[in-house]
Amino acid sequence: MVLKAEDINLTDWEFWARPWAERDAAFRVLRGRPELPFFDEPEVFIVPQGPGYYAVTRHADVVEASRRPQDFCSGKGAINIPDMPPDMNEYFGSMISMDDPRHAKIRRIVSRAFSPRMIQRFEDQVEEAAAQIVEEIRAGGTGDFVADVAARLPLKIICDMMGIAEEHYATVYECSNVILAGNDPDFVGEGGYEEVAIGLLNAGQTLKDLVEELGRARQVEPTDDLTSALVNANLDGESLTDQELGSFFILLVVAGNETTRNAVAHGLRLFTEHPDQRALLLADFEGRIGGAVEEIVRYSSPVIWMRRTATRDTMLNEHEIKAGDKLVLYYGSANRDEAVFIDPDRFDILRTPNDHVGFGGPGPHFCLGAHLARREITVMFRELFTRLPQIRATGEPDRLLSNFVNGIKHLPYAF
Repeated sequence: MVLKAEDINLTDWEFWARPWAERDAAFRVLRGRPELPFFDEPEVFIVPQGPGYYAVTRHADVVEASRRPQDFCSGKGAINIPDMPPDMNEYFGSMISMDDPRHAKIRRIVSRAFSPRMIQRFEDQVEEAAAQIVEEIRAGGTGDFVADVAARLPLKIICDMMGIAEEHYATVYECSNVILAGNDPDFVGEGGYEEVAIGLLNAGQTLKDLVEELGRARQVEPTDDLTSALVNANLDGESLTDQELGSFFILLVVAGNETTRNAVAHGLRLFTEHPDQRALLLADFEGRIGGAVEEIVRYSSPVIWMRRTATRDTMLNEHEIKAGDKLVLYYGSANRDEAVFIDPDRFDILRTPNDHVGFGGPGPHFCLGAHLARREITVMFRELFTRLPQIRATGEPDRLLSNFVNGIKHLPYAF
């Protein structure tokens, strides 16, 4: 079913419950309109309803807005469409919801942990963790791929990087699920927005308390983990505050755990639905896995959107923008733009070039963890397809009802 432009409402939860193909077709309709589509904002009980937002659906517009942070800022809200209180923005958005110079300061401090040289230190851990996960599922032969495989690797790597003890893994996992629950009935109770907000704040506080306690211990007795590096970093006389450490950890858990988890889950789904692409990959795994990872991220777009706010009257390509206008950059739509990708709805691991924006557009907010995410996806599929080459999804994915994360809650598998 292809919706007409007047029937598409990106604010309506019913839209996000539609099948993937119907959603993709709707965005194709929006990309074909000469103007930027405008939508009313959702009603959130803790703030007045806002003036509405423009949906930025074309690749060229997403890229242009991303590379002009002086005109399209993140500090007024990047992960929320309504204008949330500033404390909540920084609580859950961290660097994502900041602009320079504060954004640049924090990024300089934490980026040291995500350089290729630093990631090299964790490569052995990634390989060992992936091998252990695959070895453990070999005895079963079937199960839930998300719980058994996709969720475990990024969770373990992030917790190990930060120095979080294994006894806290379940807490970190549960809190990240709550933070990115969207409107999914499995995570959202019957209390409406108020219950959602309370659950969100409680999950954020739990993670913040966990890392702050660890940070205080690492200031006294530092080790070689990321928390020690962050709390003892000093860049031009500046270091992270407790609030900045806590919000960064929340960002790391949510962005690094959830998005990589979903990319891996979508990857198995895609290789099951496209056996020709699986055969291509297995015929030359090392030569083709890099392109396969990029295509998985493009095709599934684990993060659906980010918001920007216009700082002044300006133009976005041919679109007139007024100061204060909200723009929601739909990465998933940009990654299917016919003007950039030939046959964009085809899953093709040999696609080149593949200028997707699955890790964000160019500019200061490009994903810091992209290198680590690529590494985890690569290693996970190397272990799976080397040791269990016949592993496949055996049923439909149980999708997360979210307009922000293209999530898979459960995916049955067998080999």
